Amino acid sequence: MKFRQLVAAGLLLSVANLATANQSQFVVEDIRVEGLQRVALGAALTYLPVQVGDELNDFRVAQLIRSLYSSTHFENVEIWRDGSTLVVRVAERPTISNIIFEGNDDIKDEQLQDSLDGSNIRVGEPLDKTVLTSIENGLKDFFYSIGKYNADVTAIITPLPRNRVDLKLLFEEGDAAKIQQINIVGNDIFSDAELFEQMELQFNTPWWDFMSETRYQQQTLSGDMETIENHYKNRGYLRFAIDSTQVSMTPEKSGIYITMNVSEGEQYTISDVELVGDILGHEEYIASVLPLTSGEMYNQAEVTYTEEFISKYLGRFGYAYPTVTTVPDINDEDKTVKLTLSVDPGKRIYVRRLNFEGNNITADSVLRQNVSQMEGTWLSNPLLESSKNALSRLTYMEEVEFDTVRIPGEDDKVDVNFRVKEQPSGSFNAGIGYGDRTRLSLQAGIQQDNFLGTGKRVGISLNTVSYQQSAQITYQDPFFTIDGISLGGSIGYSEFDGEDFNVIRFNSKQWSIGANIGYPIDEFNRINFGLTFADVELFNRSQYEQTDRFYEQFVDLNNPDASINYQSLLATVTWSRSTLNRGVFPTAGSSQRASFSVTTPNSDVNYFKSVFDTKFYFPLSRNQRWSFLARLRLGYGNGYGDINGNEQILPFTENFTAGGADTLRGFENNTVGPRGIQRFSEGQIVGPDGNIIPGSPETDSYILSRRSLGGNAMALGGLELIVPTPFVEEDFDNSVRTSIFMDIGNVWDTEFDFDEYAGLNNAGAGRNDFDDLLDYSDWKLYRASAGLSVQWLSPMGPMVFSFSRAIREREGDDARFFTFNIGQTF
Repeated sequence: MKFRQLVAAGLLLSVANLATANQSQFVVEDIRVEGLQRVALGAALTYLPVQVGDELNDFRVAQLIRSLYSSTHFENVEIWRDGSTLVVRVAERPTISNIIFEGNDDIKDEQLQDSLDGSNIRVGEPLDKTVLTSIENGLKDFFYSIGKYNADVTAIITPLPRNRVDLKLLFEEGDAAKIQQINIVGNDIFSDAELFEQMELQFNTPWWDFMSETRYQQQTLSGDMETIENHYKNRGYLRFAIDSTQVSMTPEKSGIYITMNVSEGEQYTISDVELVGDILGHEEYIASVLPLTSGEMYNQAEVTYTEEFISKYLGRFGYAYPTVTTVPDINDEDKTVKLTLSVDPGKRIYVRRLNFEGNNITADSVLRQNVSQMEGTWLSNPLLESSKNALSRLTYMEEVEFDTVRIPGEDDKVDVNFRVKEQPSGSFNAGIGYGDRTRLSLQAGIQQDNFLGTGKRVGISLNTVSYQQSAQITYQDPFFTIDGISLGGSIGYSEFDGEDFNVIRFNSKQWSIGANIGYPIDEFNRINFGLTFADVELFNRSQYEQTDRFYEQFVDLNNPDASINYQSLLATVTWSRSTLNRGVFPTAGSSQRASFSVTTPNSDVNYFKSVFDTKFYFPLSRNQRWSFLARLRLGYGNGYGDINGNEQILPFTENFTAGGADTLRGFENNTVGPRGIQRFSEGQIVGPDGNIIPGSPETDSYILSRRSLGGNAMALGGLELIVPTPFVEEDFDNSVRTSIFMDIGNVWDTEFDFDEYAGLNNAGAGRNDFDDLLDYSDWKLYRASAGLSVQWLSPMGPMVFSFSRAIREREGDDARFFTFNIGQTF
């Protein structure tokens, strides 16, 4: 309306100017445009519907002015005649130099800018002042919809040199109106309390119920009304209706009173269910699985589920846009309803092309390898969902969405557009830890899960931790064949110091080379086979009862302090399953992994190890910002057979350990579990041949090591409540995670015989931090801890900050510490 008034005023002024000069009609011999600053003369002339040689009249003047105003470049236009020259005097609209938002808390800057873009208000564009009022009113309406009735929005224009302006939108949001009372009138079947439990909007909530919503929001009220209606209709009250809703506020606009008038009606039962339409020959199957049956109470949720089920079922066969409508035939006399399900499958839809957007690093071919929906085949909703899930589980994908786009002129073909958001696929694997005894520890490494965008995993690890110096190269091609068969391998060398690793003192050198191949069983399950050759050298050891049994197989009696060396060929089979919704920071689904490793009989050592891991994520909110995690890890290993008369046991270098970020937070790395026992015989003598003859066992004594040596059995578990990270926006939930956790578990030795040492004297009593010998074969000697963990997927790799405290510990445990890790696996 303002634009029309402005044009009309311009027309009157221009016509008046021409009329005053008694020159309202003439032949244009020249055109002169005055007042241009930013707009080029050539561009301005393109908006003039008059050329040299044309005859100018009142109609042409009106047409000319409308054309100039419609260009959006000018805020004032005047038409003059100078002899036979047409003079166009314009005042350009100022150019927006900067847009500033101030005082907005409930609306993000990005959302505001998107709103302004729709009105063509952006930096570098001319400012149309006529739309500012509508923008102000639109933003006020938004604040009113979320209960902020005292909110105000003011547009401030600050002139700048060269016909530029700064545009500031000043927000005064004020406080949201609180719900003072909710009244439901007309309900007899369900009490107010029962209906209030269904609603998201609440009032008079206790102070500790910080998750309740007491701020009025129009959209939330609409959702609550729908929820109450469903509550009734899901219980047979087919005629239920909300007759009216009144929302009133206090004079100061700080309180809201809500009143809903309802008509409950009576319960209805289903008299008959009939399927009509073209169901493509699947009538018998669909009828057999429908939850709607005669004689049962009417349930709106089951009706909706039935419609969705039929639609999804037909979608499996390419009928992606079926129409399923339930027509109720209500008999108010006997309170029954006949349901007629009308099905129109529509045309079978085919996929013309799969398109990928947002993958700046990952090649399209890599994404296609993970997509089960193929081009040229039927459009299948289950295949699209499984494709989305498979892409989301890639560790280098943060978000995945898709939509189908109909092709103009083709009613049976669509394009499928996958929109992905990548996240860092490489990690600088480093860690910093601090403990009461170990003090500062460091580690480093590099891994790339999406090497050069090929989806292949390449890792180069060079670690110089206090307890280990190692180098390893790994390679994994998840799609070695188009069928999803994977192939990988690794080669590595390490030098290890057990004492610095918080276990008993020993040193080792090891080099290994291995290969693995994997086969997909289905969308969620996979099986892998691996074979690894290892050469191990052990030296510089402390003698403990538990380790001597292993050393005795290889030790040279003439040189008992010499190093020992053994080789092994380890075969591994691994089963893995994952239904997680994301590869990193999942919030829903589960994962399981079971592996069994055994050395071949021709190896120098014969042993086996089995490990089982499982995790379950349970979303607690619709947006999955709140989620619950339950996890469990079990492990067991032992020797098999005998070599040269020596019964085989699990090498202590393969023992399970616990403590630290991966296992039991709140305990120092690898300090939980059995400790080394040194046994001494006080009455021993040296025989004529120089051999030691032990004395009476009653005089034996023992000393416990300060370090753990691990065990051949392990059980670890934990519960975590994943919560929104404070001061971090929802957009960053896929890269920052905060959780409150409790860890519990133990490592024990099933081969340990406590009775063999129970009667011995403790020679270390009073000299160690701990004096008592525990039954290290007892799995019930568990530890537990609780704390807070913050994880951040940084450009260098995942970072973990853990604040934890032991809530159940054993004598000698090293607890109460803070850890910070880079490159931690989640």
